[in-house]
Amino acid sequence: MCKFKDNGEHNRIDKCMKPLVQFLNDSGYKTIACCCGHNKYPMTIIVKPELYPERGGGFELLTSTYIPRKRNFYKKDKQGYYYIPEIK
Repeated sequence: MCKFKDNGEHNRIDKCMKPLVQFLNDSGYKTIACCCGHNKYPMTIIVKPELYPERGGGFELLTSTYIPRKRNFYKKDKQGYYYIPEIK
């Protein structure tokens, strides 16, 4: 789990997630977003939906949750942490 820093910059991939994302991409998944949760929210990995690509949006791999948005999967809370509202 990466240490959270609210410096106004948003990294594209959390450092601790890079090996996992690389493994998933090498295994045939198309990863489109991810976050380790920074000890506040659950880890999330959004991939392109393989079963229904015409639906668009994303599929949260760890919870098997379909996210209907095509972008802006994550929302920012008051402390600056990113989370997906559909994932509890």
